Amino acid sequence: MEIKSVMVIGAGQMGSGIAQVCAMAGYKVYLNDLKQEFIDKGLSRIEGNLSKQVEKERISQKDLIRGMDLVQGTTDLNDAKNVDIVIEAAVENMEVKCNLFSRLDEIAQDHTILATNTSSLPITEIAAVTKRPEKVIGMHFMNPVPVMKLVEIIKGLATTEETFNAVETLAKHLKKSPVEVNDFPGFVSNRILMPMINEAIYTVYEGVSSPEDIDQVMKLGMNHPMGPLTLADFIGLDTCLYIMETLQEGFGDDKYRPCPLLRKYVKAGWLGRKTGRGFYQYQD
Repeated sequence: MEIKSVMVIGAGQMGSGIAQVCAMAGYKVYLNDLKQEFIDKGLSRIEGNLSKQVEKERISQKDLIRGMDLVQGTTDLNDAKNVDIVIEAAVENMEVKCNLFSRLDEIAQDHTILATNTSSLPITEIAAVTKRPEKVIGMHFMNPVPVMKLVEIIKGLATTEETFNAVETLAKHLKKSPVEVNDFPGFVSNRILMPMINEAIYTVYEGVSSPEDIDQVMKLGMNHPMGPLTLADFIGLDTCLYIMETLQEGFGDDKYRPCPLLRKYVKAGWLGRKTGRGFYQYQD
């Protein structure tokens, strides 16, 4: 199957990034969200990102205009009937995703693939609410999407090779490096990353060292480009907590138990960059 048109659901940082790379690869894109103000913000983010690329002479002004022309904002989920693949990048919540996929299953054409950008939730469970589980798949992009090359492609229990091949081809057209992953909690990236972040939080909680020095150890000693606590703030501490809880529930293993300090920060509303405070404080 050839994919020519895409709907991205969720105009936030991840969704707008996915819409941007799809448009710049020449795909017609519908960027969907609940409110027009969310869409406007997403479109503004895309234009801002592309403008920076023009300034750096990585793309031309014509490339920017062509890319923006390929993105159409919409608050109408019924536009899913016009596309070959839907990539959902909504909130990381199983109930929300299942409700959304059930609705999309009724709207989208029979050939349309339904993909989710979930970072940890089981694809098989999401697929089970549809009548097309063979066409449901995980397509986990990394943040920031325009920069990061990796895409985890996650097969559900019923996902066919035809669906996988179509999504793998799409990822390559987006100039991404797809990696095939089976449907286990956290997949590969977050199954490895989140326990490391959680352990870094434990070292703060137990008074082993400061956030700054812990990050320095990982940057200078392990050659990580960003320390785990800085990364946690960037991801969002609420997201980190949710993924840890998903891992603990999915595997039933206490090694995935979220650090009490992580829970405390989330309850305090210290979620990282998006709230101005996490393990560090941010003015912007």
